[in-house]
Amino acid sequence: MKNATFRQLRVFSEVAKHLSFARAAESLHLTPPAVTMQVKELEGHVGMPLFERQGKKVSLTTTGEYMLVYARRILATAKDAEDAASRLRRAESGRLTIGFVSTAKYFLMRLIAQFRVRHQGIEVHIAIGNRDQLVQMIQAGEVDIAIMGRPPAELMLRAEPFAAHPHVFVADTAHPLTHSERISVEELRSHDFIVREPGSGTRAAMRMFFEASHVQPRLKIQLGSNETIKQAVMAGLGLGFLSLHTIGLELQQGLISVLDVQGAPVVRAWNLVHAQGKFLSPAAESFRYFMLEGAEAYLVEHFGRFWVSPAEQVPGAVIRAL
Repeated sequence: MKNATFRQLRVFSEVAKHLSFARAAESLHLTPPAVTMQVKELEGHVGMPLFERQGKKVSLTTTGEYMLVYARRILATAKDAEDAASRLRRAESGRLTIGFVSTAKYFLMRLIAQFRVRHQGIEVHIAIGNRDQLVQMIQAGEVDIAIMGRPPAELMLRAEPFAAHPHVFVADTAHPLTHSERISVEELRSHDFIVREPGSGTRAAMRMFFEASHVQPRLKIQLGSNETIKQAVMAGLGLGFLSLHTIGLELQQGLISVLDVQGAPVVRAWNLVHAQGKFLSPAAESFRYFMLEGAEAYLVEHFGRFWVSPAEQVPGAVIRAL
């Protein structure tokens, strides 16, 4: 292993991430033969195969699984060293990888665009996944800083809340509950729900809401994206539970209705998250300050008119676009 290179470790880690030589090549901007050659050379240094190949199917060998742990640790350490050197140079340049849950894309892309205008020397990369996938990226050192809802308390992560994150119950505009006021949680028991996949923060927030009321909702359809859930709700296939930040356009156009459910909106927080003890590069620190200083005002400006916070709710109040 003493002759293995960082390039070989990066290629190996990327193939292990995708379990595909072609997708790894695309991600690294290399040709598939170049990726294969780097992995072959690393296998030569290790003295054992790292992958099993059956046709187009690729899987890690036992040796590969062990080596992946060390490869990611070495790459993360190298990135920390690079970040530390960058901090000493006080340079706002280099590469910044921002990870975020898919729900955040409805507002975060515009904020990232604003950030890039202010910091043109920073090369920004993006990684998107559900909550569980994002936690794995943070642990593996694949992202510098992440945006998510509730971070897992059992892991050594630093989380800084930067804005309120309301979740609401939604229905198609012709649904019988659309014009009802103060809908009890019990009344929702008889309606079908369209939900996100396990591992999603939105799914977890909905589960905790119903568990607190000792109500078991009818989960009829499970879908893997907010966009698909919105389309299913608007088609009348069931009720949904979504982040308010995902439905601004639909509310503006009158395509979807927010239900006046008692105890809703369920307000969580958007958090900036990174591994505790990790030195943030100047680029990551700049993004952190940018989000802490301006993200909440942006969200209030673009979504504030669509909801009433629990502290401002009065009996009979219904959440609607103004």
